[in-house]
Amino acid sequence: MDIILKYFTELSDTQRVMFNALDGLYRDWNSKINVISRKDIDNLYEHHILHSLAIAKAIRFRPGTRVLDLGTGGGFPGIPLAIMFPETRFKLIDGTGKKILVVKEVAKSIGLTNCEAEHTRGENEDGKYDFVVSRAVMPLPDLVKLVKKNIGKTQHNALPNGLLCLKGGNINEEIKPFKHIVDVMELSTMFDEEWFKQKYLIYLPL
Repeated sequence: MDIILKYFTELSDTQRVMFNALDGLYRDWNSKINVISRKDIDNLYEHHILHSLAIAKAIRFRPGTRVLDLGTGGGFPGIPLAIMFPETRFKLIDGTGKKILVVKEVAKSIGLTNCEAEHTRGENEDGKYDFVVSRAVMPLPDLVKLVKKNIGKTQHNALPNGLLCLKGGNINEEIKPFKHIVDVMELSTMFDEEWFKQKYLIYLPL
């Protein structure tokens, strides 16, 4: 967990305890329900938790902000962000029930009270949020079509409401339809580790 403290030095004792507990919880759950690649579980903090927290480098959610994590899988980026922003409300959804079971149990085990998890598909989610976050769920144009209905009109943050999406590889074609409004942040400017090269955070106001 040292890699989290390297970039986020002002964590409270409660946040440190929560982040520290994730390793054992995910190892235990992953042995029963595969939510993270077995080969990748040793890289939990770098490839999953710190990766999720790139969003916290781009925006500090204000208290009362509502965030939807679409296609959360095992709880990323939603659970690390919920730990980081205890006064923000998170809803984590996924179309796979087993993954949502893991998310609920992990959140309960660490005492995370500002996030709820639901087994549902993005098409069926009709709530309004300030931001939708996701991690490599689907091509950007498809994602925008899906989540436009979920972005609320009232603004609470320094960034206008919209989509914050973690992506890797060649994203040129995906961002082309939005080139006049999209903001692409390279994660290699936030984090030193080699793994973050050619990984991006895409912000799109909606």
